[in-house]
Amino acid sequence: MRRREFLLLLATNMMAARAVRAQQKAMPVIGFLSSGLPDTDLPFLAAFRQGLGDAGFMEGKNVAMEPRWAEGRYDRLPVLVGDLVSRKVDVIAAGGDAAVIAAKDATSTIPIVFFNGGDPLAMGLIASLAHPGGNVTGFSTFAAALLPKRLELLSELAPQARVIALLVNPSDPNAERFINAMEQAASAKGIKLRILKAGTESEIDDAFASLVQLRTDGLIVSPNAFFVSRREQLVVLASRYAIPAIYPRRQFATAGGLISYGSSLTAVYRRMGIYVGKILNGAKPADLPVQQPSIFQLVVNLKTAKELGLTIPPSILARADEVIE
Repeated sequence: MRRREFLLLLATNMMAARAVRAQQKAMPVIGFLSSGLPDTDLPFLAAFRQGLGDAGFMEGKNVAMEPRWAEGRYDRLPVLVGDLVSRKVDVIAAGGDAAVIAAKDATSTIPIVFFNGGDPLAMGLIASLAHPGGNVTGFSTFAAALLPKRLELLSELAPQARVIALLVNPSDPNAERFINAMEQAASAKGIKLRILKAGTESEIDDAFASLVQLRTDGLIVSPNAFFVSRREQLVVLASRYAIPAIYPRRQFATAGGLISYGSSLTAVYRRMGIYVGKILNGAKPADLPVQQPSIFQLVVNLKTAKELGLTIPPSILARADEVIE
């Protein structure tokens, strides 16, 4: 009798295990592909999950996630997205221009929801903002358009600055767009522009070392996942060379950078989560318009300003969303 009970219990457990596996297999899977680092993306991933929750999806309950990070090494992206495609994920959420391009190159059938800083039209990602077409939609910050604003803020902080440097990563798909936008903005203000390029840690060191020779009065760091991963290095070097610098993300200012201005990426990633949820509920990427961010953050570090001997103008303090003392 005991043996029969044992066999019955074993059979019941095996059937339950099969049911669980079948349920897990049926659960939709989201591939989360990022050009950045896990620690840097932690608040963005949390916001993304929040957006999914707004759309009725909770990780582990009715949706699964497969996150992949390139950690600023763009050459890894094709392999990472290839793995997601081979796993037949239901949707790919791609953060960063290089990640979006890699995802689009890898699949024309799996829906892709992106966040990018470039112009998705000029990059050939979509047919139009209102009707993206194909399998791709998402959110674009049009980052090049924010560079003149950063130049304006830096000029307010250091009105005597006549020579400004722009730091770009030559591997960034938007590098030339950033340079062109800054050349036009600097020319309009009568400011000399120097272009510094860096795609490795040692090249960042070399770029800062050249600031003295170029007699640079200020620095604008362009948006780039590699620069975000090296924010501590950039902030330390800016302090060492006593150069006023403006950065694209809040993380730089909290790490000791003078000032940052850019889109609220947590707000963008939450909206990405909502879009992914809509697609899982049956919406098509081609019918979801590409949107632009509506929330921007200006963060000022008063401690760093004091170390540089700068007085933050009241006009900037009045506009600041956050002041670090």
